[in-house]
Amino acid sequence: MTAAGGLVIVDKPPGLTSHDVVARIRRLAGMRRVGHAGTLDPMATGVLVVGVEKATRLLGHLALTEKEYLATIRLGQATDTGDAEGTVVSAASAGELTLARVRAAAAALTGEIQQVPPAVSAIKVSGRRAYQLAREGRAPALPARAVTVHEFTISDPRPAGRGLLDVTAAVRCSSGTYVRALARDLGESLGVGGHLTTLRRTRVGPYDLSRASGLDELAAGLRVVPLAEAAAAAFPVRPLTGAEADSLSHGASLSPAGAGPGPVAALAPDGTLVALVEERDGRARPLAVFVP
Repeated sequence: MTAAGGLVIVDKPPGLTSHDVVARIRRLAGMRRVGHAGTLDPMATGVLVVGVEKATRLLGHLALTEKEYLATIRLGQATDTGDAEGTVVSAASAGELTLARVRAAAAALTGEIQQVPPAVSAIKVSGRRAYQLAREGRAPALPARAVTVHEFTISDPRPAGRGLLDVTAAVRCSSGTYVRALARDLGESLGVGGHLTTLRRTRVGPYDLSRASGLDELAAGLRVVPLAEAAAAAFPVRPLTGAEADSLSHGASLSPAGAGPGPVAALAPDGTLVALVEERDGRARPLAVFVP
């Protein structure tokens, strides 16, 4: 691996935290500067984007991308965490629910919605994580926030025990959307309660499961997406002249190139990632510079 680093696309196994995965990649890469984009709960599996060395500076921008999930939602029980690891706090029979009714309730939770994050989440409240406060019996009342659910598709209803109904949910959503909260809200809207029993993230931005490797595979040989390739896959690209690359590398802004809102990967003539830039106030201004 070069000193510039890159992205490692991990297929996270169940039972590990995202922090556990970062620690494992840190050991495999032999480098200390490692982070991840978008936390996955321990019970969840699937795509976790890990950045090594300079690529850690991409992560905050990658975390704003669209994500896809495949989940199992159990209707008929609500839990205090929104998933199967929590304690059942209410139950009502879901045996009479029809697929059409569940799909209609899911459709009402699509588009731009106001979503209350789960009390057991990583959101910080007065400097502490919400899940830490919840474990101490002081679960915070978190405010609703706007998220976008592009798709919430329900299929394959099947009985899961007395009064319980499992359905498969495919979700495509903005960053910051909690699928646990979608399960909770779906159950509430149907009057029976709901929670997740499985969750698999199948895509983060341009990276899907076809690009992801398990930890055993990575232990045999670390697969790294180089920095420039990673940026070009995730963001629009602006080719630079030699003079522009030199100027931008020193933190100067450039003339606009007509890019839309959001980060743009500015590449030097040799293909090196010089910076992420964003056009605002009539200039292309650096968000993060990656060359000395």
